[in-house]
Amino acid sequence: MTTATRTPNDDERALLEAWRAGDAAAGEVLFERHFDAIYSFFAGKLTIDVSDLVQRTFLGCLEARDRFRGDCSFRTFLYAIARHELYGYFRARHRGHALDFAISSLEDLSPGPSSLLHAGTDKARLAEALRGLPLELQVILELRFWQDLSGPDLALVLDLPEGTVRSRLRRGVTALRERMLKDPGSPTGAAAAARQLEEWSARLQVDEDAADA
Repeated sequence: MTTATRTPNDDERALLEAWRAGDAAAGEVLFERHFDAIYSFFAGKLTIDVSDLVQRTFLGCLEARDRFRGDCSFRTFLYAIARHELYGYFRARHRGHALDFAISSLEDLSPGPSSLLHAGTDKARLAEALRGLPLELQVILELRFWQDLSGPDLALVLDLPEGTVRSRLRRGVTALRERMLKDPGSPTGAAAAARQLEEWSARLQVDEDAADA
């Protein structure tokens, strides 16, 4: 008799079920494992309400736990909820306006720097440039290249076909490069950002080659 191998997804699904049943300790385990990633997702875009959005994301995953079937990682599931909470947050703040996240950027939606812009790092240079892109493109670039989500995972988070995800990744990298050429910043920062963009472009080509194989 063989015993099925348990995966990390199985373990986290069991923790989620236990949390749903009232096991607070199980919820704490999930929170501790994924807090930093979800906090960074919001902190890179906002200076206020970050902790509230993190809490709402974890509560949202608890309420939507029936939708977590183990066909993606629990982290991917959390990012899907985080994206939903982020978009809902901006819709509530701009009530009465028809928002299109394929057009509106953080510079439009939330003027003022995010916490990442004070870091004085090469990543901060990219973060500043990303704020000028449509929010949809910013999110997809950050999740692919900073959080290392795969194409299929991004398709789940964004509720898009995988081919559309690849197309928007290419468009996002192109738009980011054009924006940084217009405002290169310091020579050192510009050079570092250019190297990062070339790395991103190379990774996109690898992804596309793998998808076409």
